[in-house]
Amino acid sequence: MSMPPQGLPSGELLDQLARAVTDNDDLESLVRPLLELLQAVTELESTYLTTIDPDERFQHIQFAYNPHGLTIPEGLSVPWSDTLCKRALDEGRAYTDTVAECWADSGAARQLGLVTYLSAPVRVGDSELYGTLCGASASRVAVTAEAERLLGLFANLIARQIERDRLLQKLRQENSLFSSYALTDPLTGIPNRRALYHELSRSLANAARYGEALYIAFIDLDGFKAINDQYGHDAGDRFLISMTSVLTKGLRTGDYLARTGGDEFVFFGLGSRADTADKDEDVLHHRLESLTTGRFDIGYQSIEYPGASVGLIRAGNGERDIDGLLKRADAAMYVVKRARRSRRQF
Repeated sequence: MSMPPQGLPSGELLDQLARAVTDNDDLESLVRPLLELLQAVTELESTYLTTIDPDERFQHIQFAYNPHGLTIPEGLSVPWSDTLCKRALDEGRAYTDTVAECWADSGAARQLGLVTYLSAPVRVGDSELYGTLCGASASRVAVTAEAERLLGLFANLIARQIERDRLLQKLRQENSLFSSYALTDPLTGIPNRRALYHELSRSLANAARYGEALYIAFIDLDGFKAINDQYGHDAGDRFLISMTSVLTKGLRTGDYLARTGGDEFVFFGLGSRADTADKDEDVLHHRLESLTTGRFDIGYQSIEYPGASVGLIRAGNGERDIDGLLKRADAAMYVVKRARRSRRQF
C-alpha cells in the first residue's frame, strides 16, 4: 500500500484487517469488522453488504454499519432494477459524489437522500454475483482511489469467505450423507447390522436402568430363495422392499427394525409392563408373524406369502451381550422354522 487511505493510519489499518481475517468463524464475523474498517477508511456515513436474489428480482441489505447520520437498515429489500448497485454495475461506475445527477431516476436513492455512493460487486465461483459491498453518505464525500482499491480487496475477501462457507456446508452435508449410508441398508432404506448394534446396545442399557422388558426377534423369510429362482432377483428385491414397508408400518413407537442379511431382519422393542412379560411375548410374536403373512408386491405381480419364521426372546435383566442375544434369537427362529417344516411335511 503506497500511502495510507483517508481516515485511518496504514499500520492500524493492517492490524485491524489482519484481526478481521484471522479471527472470523463465519461470514458475519468477517463482514462486520470489514464494514467498520471500510467506514473508517472512506469516512462515509454507512457501509453495508447486500445480497441479490435474481429470481425474486430484489436486493437485500444483509449486514450494515451505520455510525453516523445516514442509516441503511439491515433486512431492507428494494427492487433490484431501482438500485444504485445495478446502475453502477451496468455503467462500470464504482463511485460518485453526485448521485442525484448520475441517477436521478432512482426512487431508493431519493428516499434515503443519498449523495455519495461507492460499491464493488461480490462475485463467487464462476462469476456468480452474490451481492455488493457498498458505502454511502447523505453528504458529498471525496473517496480516494486507494480507498476504492481497498473496497475491491474487501469484496474479494468476502467472496472467498462465502466460497469457504459453502464448501464447509457441502462437506458437512456429504459427511452426514455418508454417515447415513454407513448405517443404512441400501436396498430397503432401514438400519443395517452396524446401526442395529449401536441402537440395541443403547436400548439394553435403558431397559436395565428402568427395569423394562426388551424383546428381540430374529425374522427369516422362508422360501426367499425360491422367489428369486422362480421370478428373478429383481422380483426378490421388490419382495424385500414390500416386506420392509409392511413391517415398518406395523412398528409401534420405540420399536426398531434392521436388515442384517439377504433375507434376515432383526426386530426389538419394549413390552408394556414387566408383570405381563409372557402375554407381551405371545402378542408380539403373533403380531410379527401376522405382518409377514399375506400378499406382497414383486413388481409386475404379487404373491401370496405364507409368512416368515420368527424367533422371539426376552433379554435378561442387565444382559448386554448383543452377539449372544442375537444367537439366542436365531436359535429360537430355527426352532420355529423346523416346526413349520414338520407341519408342511405332515
